Amino acid sequence: MANEAKWYILHTYSGYESLVKKSIEQMVENGNLQEVILDTKIPTETLIEDRNGKLKAYEAKIMPGYVFIKLVYSSQLWFMLTNTRGVTGFVGPNGKAWPLTDDEVKRLRLEEPVVDFTMSVGDNVTVIAGPFEGLVGVIKSIDVPRQKAQVLLNMFGRETAVDMDFVQLEKITNPTTTVVDED
Repeated sequence: MANEAKWYILHTYSGYESLVKKSIEQMVENGNLQEVILDTKIPTETLIEDRNGKLKAYEAKIMPGYVFIKLVYSSQLWFMLTNTRGVTGFVGPNGKAWPLTDDEVKRLRLEEPVVDFTMSVGDNVTVIAGPFEGLVGVIKSIDVPRQKAQVLLNMFGRETAVDMDFVQLEKITNPTTTVVDED
């Protein structure tokens, strides 16, 4: 049944995203709905702001007013979810739930690909995606279950620790030169 699940978007009142997410998670737990409601997400991104000479990292919602939910659609779930406090309805024509395409799911990064992470603490890496793209850093710690690594990046002359997804990092390999004897 889980392979029938698709991602949908719920529209919420502004500022209610976290409340809606918690309400849905509670509904899943209380109603034993783990097989039909698989995941809920509020996409965020890490932003860096300079406040009085100090760098401050914070999480900002990419799409305020929306909660993404992966579920096996049914009219009963539609009724339960649209009657959740803070939800104004599904995104789609006339409030009908409209599933996201695979391309949209990839672009919104709702499902991260599982990465075979071969890097280790102390490795030099380049950030290949996200707001820090192009910066070079050193891996400080690795969290395999969450698929994240904490990377020390040099920004504005200071080292700043930033949590990055594995898919955002690429190991810097020192090119080795081989000398060929031309006798």
